[in-house]
Amino acid sequence: MINDPIADLLTRIRNANMRRHKFVLVPYSKLKEQIIKILLDEGYILDYKIIGDKISEKNFKIYLKYKGTTRVINGLKRISKPGLRVYKEADKLPEVLNGYGIAIISTSKGIMTSDHAKKAKLGGEIMAYVW
Repeated sequence: MINDPIADLLTRIRNANMRRHKFVLVPYSKLKEQIIKILLDEGYILDYKIIGDKISEKNFKIYLKYKGTTRVINGLKRISKPGLRVYKEADKLPEVLNGYGIAIISTSKGIMTSDHAKKAKLGGEIMAYVW
């Protein structure tokens, strides 16, 4: 059993990216799907598919993105952990690497980047940084 599914998702992507794999398989959940959609929308991954029929057998097949031999994802970091949750107000949301990265925020209106949360004037839990 996985205690922190978000950390597991980020670790699987980080490890596959370090080894320059074309894709990585991740167990399915709706929360992970929202995070993966953000990564796709922000251009950090090429695409993803849901494979498997039963819920217990469903997986994401995430296709990683590279520019030649360089990685598009240089780093992934889990911020808010099960033992220590990190919350910020809308005006105090972080900027990752002076705007070169994104912060993934869980708000009352769903999971979004810190830029979208600032525009919507929503604070929330800082889940991860991606750069």
